[in-house]
Amino acid sequence: MAKRIDVKDLNVYYGAFKAVEDVTMTVEPRSVTAFIGPSGCGKSTFLRTLNRMHEVVPGGRVEGHVMLDDQDLYSPKVDPVAVRRTVGMVFQRPNPFPTMSIFDNVAAGLRLNGLRDKKRLAERVETSLRGAHLWNEVKDRLDKPGAGLSGGQQQRLCIARAIAVRPSVLLMDEPCSALDPISTQAIEDLIGTLKSDYTIVIVTHNMQQAARVSDRTAFFNLAATGRPGRLVEMDDTQKIFSNPTQRATEDYISGRFG
Repeated sequence: MAKRIDVKDLNVYYGAFKAVEDVTMTVEPRSVTAFIGPSGCGKSTFLRTLNRMHEVVPGGRVEGHVMLDDQDLYSPKVDPVAVRRTVGMVFQRPNPFPTMSIFDNVAAGLRLNGLRDKKRLAERVETSLRGAHLWNEVKDRLDKPGAGLSGGQQQRLCIARAIAVRPSVLLMDEPCSALDPISTQAIEDLIGTLKSDYTIVIVTHNMQQAARVSDRTAFFNLAATGRPGRLVEMDDTQKIFSNPTQRATEDYISGRFG
């Protein structure tokens, strides 16, 4: 079931360095939210706080709150591994497990979660591959290496792997930046389909992509070199791209910097 994310007063650190400062936002369920902004402004860093992957980095820590519906993801009582099961992640470059077959790539998380029944595994793998719009392309070669697929197919395989464990939220960190235009369109079409079942957050440097796929857009920026990234403005995507409230947002979207 898709869930709502409420972030309040979030500060993100690498050791003593504050990378992102004082972010408060709401991400609605069954929608696509895009994070845009210049390189180094903290978009991807902030994204990784939403499933507690930031703390895997040495010195990585946060202050503030990330609520998934009514659960504080940073409560001492919450298991980070369980968070990452609920809030899935798709990375910039496709990263299928290189020694595993297509089938085993999708089944890996299911097996880690204790699913062993072969029939149920096969059903969940097929459902996930269908959900990622990949089934018809790979159904006759499920035993072949996942790394043997094209770049766009590998990324959809990674999406199938992410949704196989039935998360509530799907985070995507520049999922099309390494792909050709045809594969990019396939991923964008898939995002449009998936949002009916998931809460999706995407980081992208491609503003046209943000305008095409997202319902809401958040613009991040740096006040100055060496300063923390901040959320400047967040609104409906159409408004952000046609009539933003902040001058910095308008300057970035119009190409005056970034």
